[in-house]
Amino acid sequence: MTTVARVIHSDPNILGGTPVFVGTRVSMTTLLDYLEAGDPLDEFLDHFPSVRREQAVAALELAKEMLTAYANPA
Repeated sequence: MTTVARVIHSDPNILGGTPVFVGTRVSMTTLLDYLEAGDPLDEFLDHFPSVRREQAVAALELAKEMLTAYANPA
C-alpha cells in the first residue's frame, strides 16, 4: 500500500496548503477536475508533465481505498 506522504502533501507555502503531488505545484484537485470533465489520465499527464503516471495512479488508488474504508453500509 502506498502512503499518502509519498504521493501528495500539503505545505502552507505551496498553494496555500492545498494538497499537491509531491515535488510539484499541481494539486490533487486538478487531477480530479480533469477526470470529472471526462478527460483521460493521459491528457492530464500531458498538461502537467511534472506529475508522474505512478503518482497519479497511486493518488487515485489511495482515494479509492479511503472512500471504500469510510463508506457507510446501506
